[in-house]
Amino acid sequence: MAKTALADGALDGKTKRLIALAIGAAKQCDGCIGFHTKALKHMGATDAEVSEALGMVIYMGGGPGLMYAAEAWTAWQALQDD
Repeated sequence: MAKTALADGALDGKTKRLIALAIGAAKQCDGCIGFHTKALKHMGATDAEVSEALGMVIYMGGGPGLMYAAEAWTAWQALQDD
């Protein structure tokens, strides 16, 4: 199911992963955040792309979205040191 959902289509795979990261943060799923940040690093995502996707979490999710968007950003930044 994941392979089909993440395959290129009208949206490319990286865009779908950015959406998945945002949903993971919005749903407060720590494992999802770790999984998708690692995948996005391997896909060449930029700080700007990740930041913009997480901005949507804050916009749509209010306070809880802000807290988990911050968690996702911290996970993303930790991978940049690798």
